[in-house]
Amino acid sequence: MKTSRDSVLREHLIYILKGGGAHAKFEEVMGDFPAKLRGKTVSGLPYSAWMLVEHMRVAQWDILEFSRNRKHVSPEWPAGYWPAGDAPPSAAAWAGSIRRFQKDLKAMQALVANPKTDLYAPLPWGDGQTVLREALLVGDHNAYHLGQLVTLRRLLGAWRE
Repeated sequence: MKTSRDSVLREHLIYILKGGGAHAKFEEVMGDFPAKLRGKTVSGLPYSAWMLVEHMRVAQWDILEFSRNRKHVSPEWPAGYWPAGDAPPSAAAWAGSIRRFQKDLKAMQALVANPKTDLYAPLPWGDGQTVLREALLVGDHNAYHLGQLVTLRRLLGAWRE
């Protein structure tokens, strides 16, 4: 059976979104993050794990919603993309952020996987963006911040080598 270029591209995009290749996977980086370190910062880095996780969640949600909803209104930049404090207000807030991040990531993967989604068509409510571009943006943004989270974990002594 011959695979179309379109389906190959969709498979590659999903692979990137899942953290394939050289990228760390979200579950590997966040799965066992120690509760006592979630709000800790280290000298020279302006963020905690909580700040990064919430930023990733909000940014990914914003990109997803922009990609599928013409009425979506993005948060105000930059305040709307970062949490107010260094630490999660509760264990439930941490778990909820992780859960919503994973849910939205799966929704972006589903949008890309859907053969009815035109990956190349400019979104009518945008200024040149396509679902292809937005999916690559999610993959790139997540990989960047997951790298920061790995660095933070190493500096906090909470990363397995």
